Amino acid sequence: MVTRTRFDDSDCPVARSVDAIGDWWSLLIVRDAFDGSRRFGEFQRSLGVAKNILAARLRTLVAGGVLDSVPASDGSAYREYVLTPKGKALFPVIVALRQWGEQNFFAPGEPHSELVDRGEGRPLRALEVRAQDGRPLDPDDTVVHKVPAE
Repeated sequence: MVTRTRFDDSDCPVARSVDAIGDWWSLLIVRDAFDGSRRFGEFQRSLGVAKNILAARLRTLVAGGVLDSVPASDGSAYREYVLTPKGKALFPVIVALRQWGEQNFFAPGEPHSELVDRGEGRPLRALEVRAQDGRPLDPDDTVVHKVPAE
């Protein structure tokens, strides 16, 4: 069996983020949590993932502080999974992936799901990366600088 490479001590924020999320199942679990799924069975029905894989991904997300396992809101013996503040901070990541997918993987007029503003019922404006002064930036406008240890 191949040992998974860990990036939790990397100096790259992207590598650490990918290490914390784990894999694509985990991002889909987070997406479903934003969509209101809370119970193991809800995630399993939505994703169609094997129960052992789902259980492992949920454990990883709880251990990483992305989800919290709490008593069921209806008072039953079940547990529910809720987004923590760290998990909720993934919202722009999920929106960016959704918008990228809509732009690059659907033909014009092809049916797909759409994220809309609950109050207005309209699609969200495209996410943009902006400089401190508000200028839009693209990859050619940025460079990675290492932050030295303090």
